[in-house]
Amino acid sequence: MANIVKSTNDLELKDRLVAINRVTKVTKGGRAFSFSAIVVVGNEEGIVGWGLGKAGEVTAAIAKGVEAAKKNLIRVPLLNGSIPHEQIARYDGAEVYLQPASHGTGVKAGGAMRAVLESVGVTDVLAKSKGSSNPHNLVKATMAALSEMRDAATVAQNRGVSLDKVFKG
Repeated sequence: MANIVKSTNDLELKDRLVAINRVTKVTKGGRAFSFSAIVVVGNEEGIVGWGLGKAGEVTAAIAKGVEAAKKNLIRVPLLNGSIPHEQIARYDGAEVYLQPASHGTGVKAGGAMRAVLESVGVTDVLAKSKGSSNPHNLVKATMAALSEMRDAATVAQNRGVSLDKVFKG
């Protein structure tokens, strides 16, 4: 399980807008428009979070999304610009598959997954999404996959064995 980041004071987080949605509420006086924005923030060094903001104006919705994203940051182990191991995760109708890639491959992922992976600082990864292409569910599934990442040192510590034993079987 990934570590939850407690303090955001010393972090330099960059935000990325994943999707913006105009919502209409029909009232007797006509139509009332508002906006919802899903935002991903990260320091590109292993820390990432997502948030949803809703407001009457686009900029206010994005600002609320950024504040919400800062409240649920997680720490993801990175290995030479890639992820430590393969991972599959689901959220509702969206399923994502992440696979480590060799240096120079780049981020082979689309849309919402790309925003999350670039925000966390992954530079080389192969990714595939199956099922729903809904950005909300894709972001949540990608975050679920990243939160389950563990590096070799953590595995060794949890098992109570040396690092060499983890790789030998």
